[in-house]
Amino acid sequence: MLLKNSKYVLPLLVLLFLSLATTASTAGTRAEAQSGGQIQHLTAYIHDLQIVDGKLMLNADDIEWFEGAEADRVFAEREPDGAAELGGAPDGYYIVNDSDLLTSYPVADIAGVTMQIYDHTGTIEDLDINWNEGISLPQFQKEFAKTDIIDLSQFPYHLTIEEGQVTSIVQQYIP
Repeated sequence: MLLKNSKYVLPLLVLLFLSLATTASTAGTRAEAQSGGQIQHLTAYIHDLQIVDGKLMLNADDIEWFEGAEADRVFAEREPDGAAELGGAPDGYYIVNDSDLLTSYPVADIAGVTMQIYDHTGTIEDLDINWNEGISLPQFQKEFAKTDIIDLSQFPYHLTIEEGQVTSIVQQYIP
């Protein structure tokens, strides 16, 4: 009987090993800027922008961004008391930020920047939302450095990374 069933043991052990190895290797994977033609989309809080060896580098704290029904589901899993009280994710979105590790991403010189809100005039009375307003990368650097009216580091950004460089920065408005 043992010999008869042993022909199934080895394949089962191999499958078990492969499934454990696959699960273990993907559990802590983070999206990183890589070369090789891959296009990656990730959401992050931009900590700062720095020029390093003549190249603009974006230092960011990667997050998970959820909207709608998916936001409600994740919110209920992670904060059941809050979900029971509110009935869903506040304002229709939910952010998961389990790590404060910063990742540096080189920014392409031709990167596009799309903003929802920033300081246009230097007065708080003029602060208003302008949906999907395109600005230049140098203008974004200038606006990001200002923090007296609005601190742009407090907003999440959707980043597109191509050929190892950030090619698109889109500010996510949060109420």
